[in-house]
Amino acid sequence: MKSTKKILSGLIVTALILPVAGTASAATYHSDSDTSLGLLDYLENEHRAARANKPNPEKQQLAADTAEMAKHLRYPIDPTKAAPVSFEGDDLTWNQATGDFTAKGKVKVTQLDQHRFEGENIDGNTIEERIHIPGKGHVLQFTPGQTEVMLDGFETNYNYKMKTGSMENAKGKVADNYMTGKKFEFYPDKIVIYDGTKTKCSAIHPDYNLFARKIEIYPNDKMVMHNVKFKIKGATFLSKESYTVDLKKDTTVSDWFPRIGYDKTNGLWIRQNLKQPIAKNVDANAKIVYTTKKDWRNEFNAGWANAGSYARVTYGYFDDSDDNWIKKEPSLLWGYNTRLGNTHFHYGINGEYGRWKQGTVKSNHKMYSLGLGYDPIIVGGWKLHLSTSYEITRESYNDAHYNGFNYDATFTKDFDDRWSGYGAYRYQKNNRENSPFDFDNDSYSRKIEAGFSYRIDDNNRVAFGTKYDVDDQTWKKFDYYWFHDMHCSQLILHYEGHDNTWKVKWRFLPM
Repeated sequence: MKSTKKILSGLIVTALILPVAGTASAATYHSDSDTSLGLLDYLENEHRAARANKPNPEKQQLAADTAEMAKHLRYPIDPTKAAPVSFEGDDLTWNQATGDFTAKGKVKVTQLDQHRFEGENIDGNTIEERIHIPGKGHVLQFTPGQTEVMLDGFETNYNYKMKTGSMENAKGKVADNYMTGKKFEFYPDKIVIYDGTKTKCSAIHPDYNLFARKIEIYPNDKMVMHNVKFKIKGATFLSKESYTVDLKKDTTVSDWFPRIGYDKTNGLWIRQNLKQPIAKNVDANAKIVYTTKKDWRNEFNAGWANAGSYARVTYGYFDDSDDNWIKKEPSLLWGYNTRLGNTHFHYGINGEYGRWKQGTVKSNHKMYSLGLGYDPIIVGGWKLHLSTSYEITRESYNDAHYNGFNYDATFTKDFDDRWSGYGAYRYQKNNRENSPFDFDNDSYSRKIEAGFSYRIDDNNRVAFGTKYDVDDQTWKKFDYYWFHDMHCSQLILHYEGHDNTWKVKWRFLPM
């Protein structure tokens, strides 16, 4: 049988299902400004999510083609059998007696559940239930409920009854990961990749990737990488014997990625985050930081969190947005945060007890707080957030102690696709006049903060934030930001106008 027409059949080829990893979204961005500019962090996170989930023309075309296929079916689909398949090419041949088939030219083999093979030449056998692409092949999987796959490779073999096969020298996209491999092997319960790479960078020559001698992908469960190396521009910076990614959670391999930056206080710095699950709801973390002006500034912690409750022990150095450092040696943090029944209110009980050190000041630090907040209120297109808390702090240094209420009222609004703004009024009892530590506080209690963000284009955004001392009626902060995306990394320039200082950060995307 020869034909140049499209052939629709429910018997020729059964389902091709590639069992691959689940998706994971990019990690979120957090502002380092203390002018409340963090209220607009959602703009950066939405931009990253939109970039990661931009429309896929191949996915749209395959959906349209399978919808057209469904119109021509002569009988209802039997869910216990393979989905119908169509063949489309310049020259199609099928021997009904032997089951052998060949397809030449621009060949497309499309399955109704949104699988597709493409190649210049495809052959196989319907009785033996196998397909073969001797040259370059292209595989798509956009089946609802399964992970999206787009792969280009060579010498593709697949047995669609056993759901096993292989592809040589392949590369493409698996979920939101760009992957390559000397060989892909497909099994009903996993994919195995040999001499493979994984990255979130979409460039032809990625700025960074993870290379592994062997990668095992278990669908909607985990990805296990063996003999792993983290590479930047082809140079190896870190290595591990094995590395496991939990595909059921919002995780990335961003913990491998160092952050690099410069500021006046610390000089040039580099930071590396490490995380290790220990048991259910328990993990250990390390933040390794080296600065040219302050040497090492590491921090280690381990803790438990579940259903709004948490407890964590931490030891090491911490810095605030003004680059003031404090050492906790160690400190216990605990708390419980949840919604109040079915109301719009949510509350939290939090505390900290530990040994704090800053310069010559050493103190046993105790802090307890009870907070109450309300869901956002829409007022004239603005989102209003209201919250309050009562905080008690005790310091063994000079028997310092202070307690009182804190109040917060913040507004945010998107004026259009480019402009967004915010405003905030805050009262904070804890300040430098009653605390022995110059850390994460101001010299005044009442403050007004405001700012805006403007997106210039897809790769550039500028933002401005300011802080006003209500008691002394003086401006205390002017923060200017420029965010510049460089296809797989981001450069952030931060100018503090009041202090006339610059900060520069460079980080991989996504974070």
